Amino acid sequence: MFIQTESTPNPATLKFLPGQPVLPGDTADFSEPQSAEKSPLAARIFKVRGVIRVFFGHDFIAVSKSPSFEWAHIKPPILGAIMEHYQLGAPIMSPDAQPGTRSDGGQDTQDTAVVKQIKEILDSRVRPAVAQDGGDIVFHGFERGVVYLHMQGACAGCPSSTITLKMGIENLLRHYIPEVVEVRPVI
Repeated sequence: MFIQTESTPNPATLKFLPGQPVLPGDTADFSEPQSAEKSPLAARIFKVRGVIRVFFGHDFIAVSKSPSFEWAHIKPPILGAIMEHYQLGAPIMSPDAQPGTRSDGGQDTQDTAVVKQIKEILDSRVRPAVAQDGGDIVFHGFERGVVYLHMQGACAGCPSSTITLKMGIENLLRHYIPEVVEVRPVI
């Protein structure tokens, strides 16, 4: 098995591409080792000293490290953990685990027309671009012209995340949906 790695805009996060699906159609964000109990793979990666966050996308794993660790020292054991997991044929998520943390891209009958438009733009234009950088965006709400979004994976804590939200996503949504006035992060 050959696992490729890619850098992300967040210097504390590296994207690992195992060459096969990780979590098709969903995402999962583990911000601490205790949250990884529903994923044998995330738990295995958290055993590497210096790992502080694990995020699963469709075909990638984004791993964030503590600032006090260098990639040169922790990248090899992370690669080993991922490779060992896949070679054992172990599941990514426990069979009893709930679905991941994917944004509610589904069209809820309770959603207003504006919320449906926001979700459509996020799912079709924003989420694919953010996934390329090892992250995801979760829609949390729309109130009085303000769209609330939660950034995950490489996007969480990224120095560029404010620019992405304000200059990228906010401008895009305001262009297509006049009711949108601002985009704010949810932490």
